[in-house]
Amino acid sequence: MSHPHLLKAIALQAGVSLATVDRVVHQRTGVRAHTVRRVEQAQAELQRQSVQVGLQGRKFMLDVVMQTPARFAQAVRDALERAMPLLHPAILRARYLVGDSLAVQELVAALDKIAARGSHGVLLKAPVDARLVAAVARLQARGIPVVTLVTDLPGSERLAYVGMDNRAAGQTAAYLLGQWLGASTRAGVLVSLSSTRFRGEEEREAGFAAALRARYPLLQLVDAGEGLGLHAATAALVLQRLQAHPEVCAVYSIGGANTAILQAFAEAKRSCRVFIGHDLDADNLALLRAEKISAVLHHDLAHDMHMACLQILRAHGVGPAAALPTLSGVQVVTPFNMPG
Repeated sequence: MSHPHLLKAIALQAGVSLATVDRVVHQRTGVRAHTVRRVEQAQAELQRQSVQVGLQGRKFMLDVVMQTPARFAQAVRDALERAMPLLHPAILRARYLVGDSLAVQELVAALDKIAARGSHGVLLKAPVDARLVAAVARLQARGIPVVTLVTDLPGSERLAYVGMDNRAAGQTAAYLLGQWLGASTRAGVLVSLSSTRFRGEEEREAGFAAALRARYPLLQLVDAGEGLGLHAATAALVLQRLQAHPEVCAVYSIGGANTAILQAFAEAKRSCRVFIGHDLDADNLALLRAEKISAVLHHDLAHDMHMACLQILRAHGVGPAAALPTLSGVQVVTPFNMPG
């Protein structure tokens, strides 16, 4: 197996021992399959990040820990890897632990492992849970700053939250949807969340509900939550809601899985007059091009990753001394103004 990177660099990236990497690289037996995959993934990540090799500067290792569907995890990875070379002369690398159904205890174990082995900072997307708040406190006690992404962790000792102004996003969605349906329309609006345990989604829903009540009282909310952004679970949940609520003719999708939502409408033989989603991931770009969804509320994820990295660097005495902006503006993207 070709290994252009130092074994100790692969071990650091993968979070395993040097001896384990040596076994995998030389194709020896005695290593579990998931550990082999972790080492191979670390090699691939090092290769993608090799554009930074040769830069003269201090090196920082970041850990990205996220409970999120694969489509959003990939968007974060791409955005972070675009942002890191822009932070020259500092050299940043990232290790990833992501999954769409990671249990809280798995997330806590991952954060505690990072605290034990060391890191320059953690980028975290996780649900609200007291156990995670305590884990962040343990990282902070070890001098490892934590930046929450997209969704915050209230009550924690995290360094900063970076991402969209979620309440403003929900208000924007209500305004657009109400304008398109018309103030005199009496109808149901399906609000789909992956989980109310994510503070960011909860804030989007609260902003949406408040704005809808104030401006468009004839539009009634129909909740479809806890699908975790997964296709099958979301499709089944939405189909159930559509069968119970024949008045629903519009969607505000906070938690994603939009192809699943549209599949449920098709199975119910129902049309969707207005569909507003979040994030320009591959699925939503395709749906926008096909004009199957009306608009996507977008924030510049690469800018968010840049800001998150700057927060980590600033915690280590590197980078700008002044306070950094952390909230992203809400951009409305339609089939006619998609970025190139």
